[in-house]
Amino acid sequence: MTAIGIYGSAGRMGRAIADLIEVEGATLAGGADSRDDPLPLALAADVLVDFSTAGALDAHLAAARTAGTAIVIGTTGLSAQQHAAIDAAAAEIAVLQTGNTSLGVTLLSTLVREAAARLGADWDIEVLEMHHRHKVDAPSGTALLLGEAAAAGRGTSLSELRVDGRAGLVGARTEGTIGMASLRGGSVVGDHSVIFASEGERIELNHRADARSIFAKGAVRAALWLAGQAPGRYRMGDVLGL
Repeated sequence: MTAIGIYGSAGRMGRAIADLIEVEGATLAGGADSRDDPLPLALAADVLVDFSTAGALDAHLAAARTAGTAIVIGTTGLSAQQHAAIDAAAAEIAVLQTGNTSLGVTLLSTLVREAAARLGADWDIEVLEMHHRHKVDAPSGTALLLGEAAAAGRGTSLSELRVDGRAGLVGARTEGTIGMASLRGGSVVGDHSVIFASEGERIELNHRADARSIFAKGAVRAALWLAGQAPGRYRMGDVLGL
């Protein structure tokens, strides 16, 4: 059976993944956190799953490259330099990086991209997300993933169209932009909405996460799929054949 190693094993996602590994037909190679040397785990595992912190990613990615071990990266709040490092690592190992491992969100992002591609620029796009009070980054990785999907549907990148929040006399909405808004409170696991609004009608595509286990299940499925893949940078849509 495939042996999965977990970076960030002491966190909520790490524990949830560990609880599901055997259920999903894999074995646990072990776990590590930011205090541990990441290389022994990388050498022991067939595939790694990283749900730690952005600050620990560089060391984990370096260990995966040294060991030649595939890695699923679910850590959010990554910098442009870290995305470039992931690109470089993907030349040597299989890497799947995503802002959300939910299979439902994976399908949602495809629907968002299709809707954006087929609706005209007169349809405004807004992405709204809400998470628990303890989440430290905003917008969420999932919101950014959905925003990128919408931008891809329009044939461009989110960085070209993104507008974060609105306050004060900001003027009329600029056509073609993608608005991003974040809410924080309570114990919300993760709610995401992508709103397409035009004159006289509106489409809302929504996803509600009621349990953290959905992300753990998707992460394990991604890890099982990634193990043995050729070097390259993959996405959750590849896991579902989208």
